[in-house]
Amino acid sequence: MKKYLPSIVSGFGAGVLQIVPILKGLACCLIVPAASYAAVVLHKKSSKSNKIDYKTGFVIGLLTGLFAAAFGSFFEIIITLITKQNDVTGSFTQIQQMLSTLPITPALRQEVLDMIAGVNNDIAMYGFSTLYTISIIMNNFIVNTIFGMVGGLVAVKIIDSKEKRDLE
Repeated sequence: MKKYLPSIVSGFGAGVLQIVPILKGLACCLIVPAASYAAVVLHKKSSKSNKIDYKTGFVIGLLTGLFAAAFGSFFEIIITLITKQNDVTGSFTQIQQMLSTLPITPALRQEVLDMIAGVNNDIAMYGFSTLYTISIIMNNFIVNTIFGMVGGLVAVKIIDSKEKRDLE
């Protein structure tokens, strides 16, 4: 359990930050890699090892991304359940306008609008939509794990170059 603690702590922090409205757009490309970097640094300090290899950085980044996805999805779903609002309900009219500009058939456009309207209505009435929940979970797990792994690898490279510079 102790070896997973840096990933859990950093993943929790990233999960919390990725539901903040202004920071939500930075979750994939800034928050999750930064959390992976923090997890690698915490792992290095807790294990007191002199060197962290790329495999360890990769695994720590993967775990951090998984924990960030789990916590972020959980908090997003709970907040949507309580407030009965989210990004879909807040931007439904813009989604409709955007779909009208896409070069797709009218039948497909109507099908997509009906699907999004169903999600919007479910969230407004019940605070929950199965399709929205599945899409949030899938998106978070795919994106956060990828960027978490990249963040873990970059963290190892930064730490290695910093240590080499300090030795010179």
